Amino acid sequence: MRSRVGHRHQLKQSGVKAMFGRLSIAVIVFVICAVSFLSTIKSTSRSLSQSEIKVDTLWGTAASGEWRPSSAPRTAWPPPLTETNGYLRVRCNGGLNQQRSAICNAVLAARIMNATLVLPELDANSFWHDDSGFHGIYDVEHFIKSLRYDVKIVESIPELRKNGKIKKIKAFQIRPPRDAPISWYTTFALEKMKEHSAIYLTPFSHRLAEEIDNPEYQRLRCRVNYHALRFKPHIMELSNTIVNRLRAQGHFMAIHLRFEMDMLAFAGCFDIFTPEEQKILKKYRQENFAAKKLVYSERRAIGKCPLTPEEVGLILRSMGFDNSTRIYLAAGELFGGNRFMKPFRSLFPRLENHSTVDTTGELVTNTHGLLGSAVDYMVCLLADIFMPTYDGPSNFANNLLGHRLYYGFRTTIRPDRKALAPIFINREKGQTTGFEEAVRQVMLSTNFGGPHKRLSPESFYTNSWPECFCQTSAVNPADKCPPDNVLDILDNQLATERIDDSESIASNLTSDVNK
Repeated sequence: MRSRVGHRHQLKQSGVKAMFGRLSIAVIVFVICAVSFLSTIKSTSRSLSQSEIKVDTLWGTAASGEWRPSSAPRTAWPPPLTETNGYLRVRCNGGLNQQRSAICNAVLAARIMNATLVLPELDANSFWHDDSGFHGIYDVEHFIKSLRYDVKIVESIPELRKNGKIKKIKAFQIRPPRDAPISWYTTFALEKMKEHSAIYLTPFSHRLAEEIDNPEYQRLRCRVNYHALRFKPHIMELSNTIVNRLRAQGHFMAIHLRFEMDMLAFAGCFDIFTPEEQKILKKYRQENFAAKKLVYSERRAIGKCPLTPEEVGLILRSMGFDNSTRIYLAAGELFGGNRFMKPFRSLFPRLENHSTVDTTGELVTNTHGLLGSAVDYMVCLLADIFMPTYDGPSNFANNLLGHRLYYGFRTTIRPDRKALAPIFINREKGQTTGFEEAVRQVMLSTNFGGPHKRLSPESFYTNSWPECFCQTSAVNPADKCPPDNVLDILDNQLATERIDDSESIASNLTSDVNK
């Protein structure tokens, strides 16, 4: 009997122990879950805070990582020879910035061929209907002087005097292949130059490969683009006046609003327009671009359509910019007019363009010509923030992105249209929950103007890092900055070359007299 009671007592104790054991495990599980839950809340909170964009920091420059712009030669770079292989003429077609890239390529082509470059011609007919020419836009004296260590430049092909007669050199005309390799210039083009004494390359847009495995050649392009090509003094003064007026009230942002007929027709984005507007766009496309089947919904879904003004405004508002933000619009005539601008203006009423801030009235009659484009370029270059809305095939936006990078990593906002497209499409379908957060997450993954690796299809003119930059504390010898006296070294080389040439000429004259 006692043994049965004892046995029951033992069972009771073991049952109690088992119960306490189960309770202990439950408590432990509960604690783990609670900790995990709190951790998740903290993580979510942290994630939400990380998606906030600190707008105040964007008004300054991007982090440089101790990189600074530098396009001076870093290896042996002999001055141009007095005796060259002939004269190089080029006709730069397209708009101002397409011509700008072509000028850079022309200087490099002249260096490659040891040619004397004739001041590049700017096409007046194909796009701008503006006959300002090189002399009307750029500071010619500064251009020639800046490149004295690199190429010989003349304003026109000189006449030859032989046996008392004057002979004109007629340049042999060639249509160069698109993105021609260096080998084309050192073989075919050079051969024709030696044969005819001068060649005329036309048209000359995108006629030299961008990616060249020679850092010194790429640095020469940067010297042309960011140092030698300086607008005429009156354009610089007008641009500075506009910038000062804008900055008098604090920071300002410049936006290249590429919602224009040519770009919309090129992109094939018609469906948001009225039937009459669609006819205009389709007609423009047929007359100016190759035939191609383009489906709006497909183009829109992959980010191939220019952002509408309203979409631009929604991106900025999602990032944290408020309606006090001062915005300069660099754009031609917006297609669709006020219907598309009204939503943007309601979000950001403090809008300006070069006509509204130009007190001289000089731009009123030249808003679409080279002068208007040059002023827009300078204002966008000097703005605290620059935002291109369609940087794919836009030479204006691409050149500015590269120039602002070189100018000291100035902040740029580059919307990822492909990543943003589904967010905007969902919004149009009424799915507005989490819209701003989704936009912020996309924008946080973009680069705001700091040094970054150039990846195709990004152009060299959009991003010349690392070739045209150096690092103050470089680990890689190739990234070391050139010596501070690099200009003195180049000057000495140029002086030595001239002395050698003078001695050679004197020797030849003495030899002729003795004969």
